[in-house]
Amino acid sequence: MTVEYEKYMDEALSEARKALDKGEFPVGCVIVMNGEIIGRGHNVRETTSNPTAHAEIIALAEAGKKIGNWRLDNADAYITLEPCPMCTQALILARIRKIIFGAKNSKLGACGTVWDMINDPDNISHPIVIQGVREYISIKLIESFVNSLRNKSYE
Repeated sequence: MTVEYEKYMDEALSEARKALDKGEFPVGCVIVMNGEIIGRGHNVRETTSNPTAHAEIIALAEAGKKIGNWRLDNADAYITLEPCPMCTQALILARIRKIIFGAKNSKLGACGTVWDMINDPDNISHPIVIQGVREYISIKLIESFVNSLRNKSYE
C-alpha cells in the first residue's frame, strides 16, 4: 500500500463516519484527480429516501460538476466498501482510472467478489482495482453500524 492510497482512503473513511453519524450504512467515497479531491460522498439513502443515494453516485456527481465534465478519465475513486453493481457501472461509465476500496462486499461486490463487472469485455472502460486499503477500519465501521442496529432492537 502506498501512503497516497492510505491518505485518500482516510478521507473516504471520514465520509463513512458522516454516514454512520446519520444512522446510514457507513460507506464513504472520494474522487481524486491530479492530487486533488474533486468529489466527496457518503450514503444518504435513508435520510433522502433515494435508493440511488450511494456514496459513489454522490461523489461522482460532485466531481463531474467541479470539473465541468462527466468524463473522469484521469480520476481515481477511493471507497470504503467494494461497490455494488449500480455504483461499479457508474464508475465504469464515468471512465474512472482506478477503483481503490477497503472491505470486500460479500453480498453485492461487483469488482470481483460476487460479480466481476470490471473485466466484462463489453464495458467501455476497465478501471484498475486495488482492494484492502484500510480494510480493517472499513470493516470496523460496518460492524459498529450493525451492532447499533442490534442494540436498538433490544431496547
